Amino acid sequence: MTTYNELAGLRVNYLGSDPTLNTSNEGQVWYNSTSGTLKSLVQIKAWSAGSNMTTARSQLAGAGTQTAGLAFGGNDGTGPTAATEEYSGYVWGPGGNMGTARRLLAGCGTQTAGLGFGGYTPAGKQSVTEEYNGSTWGPGGNLGTARYGLAGAGTQTAGLGFGGYGSPAPGLKNNTEEYDGSAWTAGGNLATARADLAGCGTQTAGLAFGGSVPGATAITEEYDGSAWTAGGNLGTARYSLAGSGTQTSALAFGGGPPNTAATEQYDGTSWNTVPSMATARQDLGSAGTALAGLGFGGVTTVVVANTEEFNSSIQAITNAAWSSGGNLPTAKRGMASSGAGKE
Repeated sequence: MTTYNELAGLRVNYLGSDPTLNTSNEGQVWYNSTSGTLKSLVQIKAWSAGSNMTTARSQLAGAGTQTAGLAFGGNDGTGPTAATEEYSGYVWGPGGNMGTARRLLAGCGTQTAGLGFGGYTPAGKQSVTEEYNGSTWGPGGNLGTARYGLAGAGTQTAGLGFGGYGSPAPGLKNNTEEYDGSAWTAGGNLATARADLAGCGTQTAGLAFGGSVPGATAITEEYDGSAWTAGGNLGTARYSLAGSGTQTSALAFGGGPPNTAATEQYDGTSWNTVPSMATARQDLGSAGTALAGLGFGGVTTVVVANTEEFNSSIQAITNAAWSSGGNLPTAKRGMASSGAGKE
């Protein structure tokens, strides 16, 4: 019979207690001598359905976490909207409307300290910035470069905006701007000008990935607070995608063309494929982390309100194993077996 050592090149460890659960020992198998059980460590990654948004929309922005998310702006199918919704981890509820209805804007921050900037209205590209306090939006300092289809990262008082469409056509931008809570200042430019990209991280450790150059790209860039450098390419080139997390632990999902549900995780060096979303779509909003992500809204063939939650967790699984029982009173041979157990 093939042994675990022959299959994995490892021996089963005998331990007095379970090891600390982390990704570095994923796949490890051990025998817990205290409980008398054979165990293994697995990482479970999956999307699951959340509650639908109140207002179906695409080209929106997001901020916050999986259990305290914020969705604002976008296109509700009739045009730009100012609607804001807050997610509790179970349901969406109404928040205060933005001062300027717009789509293709960017966002960052938290549910009670959000930042929305840029975007597109019937009047054209915007530089408008607004700050959210958990109930109402108020004015912030305008972007130095009006644009739409840009990405954001960071917080309300240390925000980052990069890429997008400006002028003249096609107007792809590599501009990066940093927000200090009142004004935007110029940062280091992206190496590749692009729009409809995704971003996450912080002002001093940002991540930009995907987008249109025009045409879908897989390029990833990392920001150190002053300059962008190349990171590992996405496995699936796409634009109008969403993302969440940090520079060394990020999640990318959705986008197109065509619409995709593909999801990838970034470890600071390379992207790896993980389970896909249930609904393929692009122009969706996002919040959360790489281990607890949130995707909402977007467009399939129509504007949708779907919400999905991504979770990645490490679990110790108890495997089937024989354990000792009492001896028969008399040694015997030729015995049969039964599959019936206790009722």
